Amino acid sequence: MTERVFENCRIWRLTHDSFLSAACLIADKEAVDAPAAVVGIARGGVRLAEIVAEQLGVPAVVVRARHNVSEGIQQAATGRVLLDDDRNSEAVAVLAAGAPLLVVDDICGSGATLRAVKDMLTLAVRPARIRAAVLCRNKGSDFPLDSWGWDVADWVHFPWEPEPESGRFCELLPPLTSLRGPSMPFPPRV
Repeated sequence: MTERVFENCRIWRLTHDSFLSAACLIADKEAVDAPAAVVGIARGGVRLAEIVAEQLGVPAVVVRARHNVSEGIQQAATGRVLLDDDRNSEAVAVLAAGAPLLVVDDICGSGATLRAVKDMLTLAVRPARIRAAVLCRNKGSDFPLDSWGWDVADWVHFPWEPEPESGRFCELLPPLTSLRGPSMPFPPRV
């Protein structure tokens, strides 16, 4: 497991408009070879999955996995991911065996959550391929993502989360004009 990196300089803030722009960029990239479904990891990947799936004209499916034990900032990654097996079995039952899938989440910290979900989907539906896209990637992660919006080295506050504790310096993530990924040029890290 890789270690997340925190420079402890700020809390990055993702605005709702920047979130929507990033979701559209992910949908545009995936439209070239569209998946049969978009799988969002609850809680942070749910809205992203809904928007991307709607733009692609495919179903959104929600799976539940939890890595951090609370919503507090800068928690250590344990590597232990809790999957909600009962709810996830019901959710993935609608997925066609062998169909290509796109898994989305708000952030890839260590990669443990994405890895656990990818393994669960591989066993449950044996998809033709699984691609992974996130809004943010912690620069300490080496999980093989297909695309992401921002590289970060501090905690990120997403629009659906409660406000961070007062007194913490928040800085807006810069506008996103293109995605990052293994075959794409890498702009300077944030």
